[in-house]
Amino acid sequence: MIALIWRFEVREENRTAFEAVYGPKGDWAQLFTRSGGFRGSELLRAQDGSYLTVDVWRAKADFDAFKAEHGADYEALDRRTEGWTRAEHPLGEYLVVD
Repeated sequence: MIALIWRFEVREENRTAFEAVYGPKGDWAQLFTRSGGFRGSELLRAQDGSYLTVDVWRAKADFDAFKAEHGADYEALDRRTEGWTRAEHPLGEYLVVD
């Protein structure tokens, strides 16, 4: 399995909405469940107020196939949340160690 990890600097006025949409039962996780390769999401908040999202997939190929099939919905959700953050940083793809 792999984990795709992003770091977000969220605007104060958007924290509640961000947590609802990016949380483990939020809109992103619901969208990802369209793929049988999706294993779950976690949302972590640091003391400095930044967030990490950790999306776990069976394999990178599952995520790539999901984006190929549901790319329009992915982009629409991304556009809907545009402006909620000051910065977004992909931190990388990590192998999940069992």
